[in-house]
Amino acid sequence: MATPAAAPATQNGSDVNLVNAARAGDIQAFGELVRRYDRLVFRVVRSMAESTQEAEDIAQEAFVKAFRNIRTFEGRAAFSTWLVRIAVNEALGRIRLRQKFPVAPLEFAVGDEENVRELQIASPAAGPEELCSKRELRWALTRAVHRLRPRLRAVFVLRDMQGMSAQQTAEILRITVGTVKARLFRARQRLRQMLLPYVTTQPRAALHRNASAAFPYGDASGPQ
Repeated sequence: MATPAAAPATQNGSDVNLVNAARAGDIQAFGELVRRYDRLVFRVVRSMAESTQEAEDIAQEAFVKAFRNIRTFEGRAAFSTWLVRIAVNEALGRIRLRQKFPVAPLEFAVGDEENVRELQIASPAAGPEELCSKRELRWALTRAVHRLRPRLRAVFVLRDMQGMSAQQTAEILRITVGTVKARLFRARQRLRQMLLPYVTTQPRAALHRNASAAFPYGDASGPQ
């Protein structure tokens, strides 16, 4: 009776072992690292990119750069931190290039759909619920995030959209925790200013509820 083949060691190896194997030229080991973190990388860059297609391109380029530079990984931070840093830098590079050479008015994708739509603003005569439905607020927030300065966008995406800690965010962006808190505060303040036209007609309590829904990880009362 044939003995079942053992699972490849790469499937159960630690990140450190997989990185060491990848540094030695083991493509399968690097492939396992990709499988472990491809969803994380895509979630991060999707929040920063203008479209699903751009996010896929950024993620792919990030993995290519990680593979080419795997020998430079020193293990001072987690491999996932190092990988996300590469992806964020790639996304920021594209954002800055687009801002330097704009080619079209800013649009934003709804969810992960391929179609792109503009935010439809309700008329001034509309009721509060119509003006500030959760869906409309999400659309407005997505568009507002894309209008943030790149360094503020990166912090907001990592902290408030991906739920990473201030320490993780600092390690990824190679800045201090204090700088993370200051930039997050400025990003939230700027976003609230941009979202204000969509919520100003509501009663104060309703405004607070809807604004809080857009910023689930804290309010904008000060740096956190």
